Amino acid sequence: MNRAQRKRPKAPHTHVVSACLAGLNCTYKGKNKLDPSVRLLVEWGGAIPVCPEVLGGLPIPRENSEISGGDGSDVLAGRAKVMTPSGRDVTRHYKEGSRAILSLAKRLGIKKAVLKANSPACGYGRIYDGSFKRALKKGDGVLAALLRRHGIKISTEKGKRP
Repeated sequence: MNRAQRKRPKAPHTHVVSACLAGLNCTYKGKNKLDPSVRLLVEWGGAIPVCPEVLGGLPIPRENSEISGGDGSDVLAGRAKVMTPSGRDVTRHYKEGSRAILSLAKRLGIKKAVLKANSPACGYGRIYDGSFKRALKKGDGVLAALLRRHGIKISTEKGKRP
């Protein structure tokens, strides 16, 4: 344990954070999207790293996915799907993982989240448009939409959106 870790007291869990931002290799490529400030928040005990895709039963690595026909709110309402480029419907996995994270946040009284920008699960304000061409559209990912619906404040590693 280094000196900074010994000095900083453990904080109660105040956030859920995208596990990839905390340095866990859980992206669809089996990599991470490390954000040092998010990792510190986890190390200090202020956040719990979560990955809705993995909690929903998808493997690491896995095929990429994007929302087709809407955004995360539409997925939750049954009007849109989360699809892979090969045509596999992975909507159920996204919904199940997101519900598990919401349940955890509620049990622990967590009111804030830091999520991975643009993701079909975690994106907040902008997500990939379903074309698999890295084009963005307005909207939230499945987890972001569910957490917002339940009053949890969201930001991304790039800052606040909407």
